[in-house]
Amino acid sequence: MENFIVSARKYRPAYFNSVVGQMPITTTLKNAVKNNQLASAFLFCGPRGVGKTTCARILAKTINCTQLTADTEACNTCESCTSFNNGQAIDIMELDAASNNSVEDIRNLVDTVRIPPRLLESNPNAKKVYVIDEVHMLSAAAFNAFLKTLEEPPRYAIFILATTERHKIIPTILSRCQIFNFNRIQVEDIANHLAFIAKSENVEAEIDALHIIAQKADGALRDACSIFDQVVSFTGANLTYKAVIENLNVLDYDYYFRATDFLFEENIPGSLLLYNEILSKGFDGHNFIAGLAEHFRNLLVCKDAATISLLEVGQNIQKRYKEQSEKTSTPFLLRALKVVNTCDVNFKSARNQRLLVEFALMQLTAISGALISGEKKNDEPKLIFGTKASPISATTPVLERKSDVEQVNSVNENLIAVEKNTPIDSSVAEPIQTLAPPIKANAQVKKMLLKTSPSISSFTTITAQKQEAIVNISEIGLAAENFSQIDLEAAWLGYAALLKDAKRQMDYATFTGNKPVKEDVDLVSFTVLNSMAEERMNGDKTELMTFLRKALKNFVFKLTIIVSKEEGEALVYTAQDRYKKLEEINPKINNLKQAFDLEVEY
Repeated sequence: MENFIVSARKYRPAYFNSVVGQMPITTTLKNAVKNNQLASAFLFCGPRGVGKTTCARILAKTINCTQLTADTEACNTCESCTSFNNGQAIDIMELDAASNNSVEDIRNLVDTVRIPPRLLESNPNAKKVYVIDEVHMLSAAAFNAFLKTLEEPPRYAIFILATTERHKIIPTILSRCQIFNFNRIQVEDIANHLAFIAKSENVEAEIDALHIIAQKADGALRDACSIFDQVVSFTGANLTYKAVIENLNVLDYDYYFRATDFLFEENIPGSLLLYNEILSKGFDGHNFIAGLAEHFRNLLVCKDAATISLLEVGQNIQKRYKEQSEKTSTPFLLRALKVVNTCDVNFKSARNQRLLVEFALMQLTAISGALISGEKKNDEPKLIFGTKASPISATTPVLERKSDVEQVNSVNENLIAVEKNTPIDSSVAEPIQTLAPPIKANAQVKKMLLKTSPSISSFTTITAQKQEAIVNISEIGLAAENFSQIDLEAAWLGYAALLKDAKRQMDYATFTGNKPVKEDVDLVSFTVLNSMAEERMNGDKTELMTFLRKALKNFVFKLTIIVSKEEGEALVYTAQDRYKKLEEINPKINNLKQAFDLEVEY
């Protein structure tokens, strides 16, 4: 039976030109060899599987090659190249610092540096090359033992260090090396390399399947080769897109396309059933939300031909993105990304994570429906233009739609700020105070309030005309959708998450210390432990109510803060008070006091 060699080793680059995705680095190294401008120490750093050790080995072989090609590549025929390919290169030493990280290991290496290269007689320019992999694993003492040799090595010694964690290397070592930063390999480059391997191995592979593998590898070519071998073992010589997503347990792009179609159709049941199907297949809700955000980002990228190159998917999937992006609008994608990002941030802290994702899908459906119907959505509360209970006549001045309204703070502030010194009758002010959430009044209403007199401050009461205008304004209701206890708790936790993000830990503890309770259709209560917590709650009440009313789409309910009855208990200050408190909790403590003849200190 023929020995199997994994693709990562079988197709490991042997020349600089065959290194994938690191052209700036390989070009620099080739020029350094060609111009004989080699440093005494190199440091290759970057993520795993991007070619650091491979480039170190190629450089080591190229330095001692006596018959370089016109393109400054090793010839593979000279004595140095032949011995290196056979694993018998005496002048090239490789050390794994992960398992040889002690001071003694470095001292042994330093001792060998004093011995000149074996090929020095036949090749005056011969070098002795030391490749130290995972150099960050060396201990602090080993680094110090290595420092002097690295600073003043013999003219024939060259050190090539490789690491994935540059920050763990001491600065004195870094200052003595030429540093090369290897980047993650692009998805397209990995997919092309996998296509080359598939062709060499007589494997029929769909380009979309190779793109999925490349994305799963996260910029590491070695990981991509390992995944390729794994999937080929599963599918045989026919590598299909469906087989890859099944074997790698990856969410199919089709789920995100279907979810987006459901949003356009305002199909909430379809969205929820699709999400349930995803969960039933073992996928995590957080994974779905992150993928949905990536999907919206890709749709946004497809809106402009200049940015379509940022789409790292196969050609067939790219075509589907283009088609769906034509059906979407940029405002919808921006708002959708905001909703999904909020859900992503709050996911880990949510008690009911499934409800959080479902609520996000409902919000996305609402955004889509509003934009399709031509109504411009804002973050401000929505006004209702007349009801059966309070019809508005054609002559009555009404508030304009949100798209035509000035950005003002609130109706209450607008009416009273017309003249700060205007006394307002309580019977008229009462309906104004009920309009607590910040909404917008148009210039037409302001003009009507001001046209009664050039100087309103001279009046002791509001004129009948102004009073009539205010009453008409109060008849314009605000959105008052019914909400459940679950909706209330979800919105409450959403505001608590904002406090946590703002590093307001004390306020966050207060908000999460209890649950809000929906007492009635328009009344919500929340119980706190003490008056201090009540004061902090009242300080945040305006922002809290604005947030809850927007989230619940109900701008008429009120919030009552209740202080726990336990606050009225006497505070314990002295040792005698503490003892009495303990005695109330456990009367037997008095028996212990008498048995050991103890006294309470004052």
